[in-house]
Amino acid sequence: MEEHIELFLSHGADVLATNREEETPLNAACSGAERPSEAGRYRRVIQTLLDAGANPQTAGRKQHTPLHNACANCCPRIVDVLLQHGARADVENCAGYTPMDCLLQVVEDYPTQESEAIARSLLNYGAKPVSPKILKQLTFYPDVLGVMLNSYTSIPPCEWLDSPSPDTLPKEHLPFFRSVRQWSGQPRSLQHLCRCALRQHLGARCHLAVCNLDIPGSVRDYLLLCNNGTLQ
Repeated sequence: MEEHIELFLSHGADVLATNREEETPLNAACSGAERPSEAGRYRRVIQTLLDAGANPQTAGRKQHTPLHNACANCCPRIVDVLLQHGARADVENCAGYTPMDCLLQVVEDYPTQESEAIARSLLNYGAKPVSPKILKQLTFYPDVLGVMLNSYTSIPPCEWLDSPSPDTLPKEHLPFFRSVRQWSGQPRSLQHLCRCALRQHLGARCHLAVCNLDIPGSVRDYLLLCNNGTLQ
């Protein structure tokens, strides 16, 4: 596939051309990466298109951007490439869904695809924290849940944690769920509140700005929500 793309480009193919659905080749490539086994191949195609001038912010007729498609296919490396080239993490499609919404709709379908890494990247590039009402559907995906909870200034009431039986929760994550219950509705640490304030101030520039700071790696990871499945 990569060779075909390079051949077309070498003969003057327009990376900004659109089909009847007003989608560009970049939209199509991000939409086509449905199987995890093919994600690497599509990522290389997407990188080639971006290097040739493709616009990651161009949406199709339904205002679905390449980032919406990459999140719907749960492709963390493709998501990162798009964000690094200027894709907007907070844009809505015609149904009012953001890339984060598209991700959370498919977490169950891709249990091994590093959904938490995508959620973290979106938040680090300006996505807004999700509504607390969404948290219940992440009960069985604690890595994603941890990223979401660390994006709040305080952990909202989590009565929904009382509904699943402890026997149905992943045993290796029971300490995490106990800490969620403990901190639910309680003030977070001053360190965490400072992190939230800095992240809010930086907005969509958070990832780039933090990565350019001359700070220890552990501090950088903390600011970028690399929580390793814990509340920090």
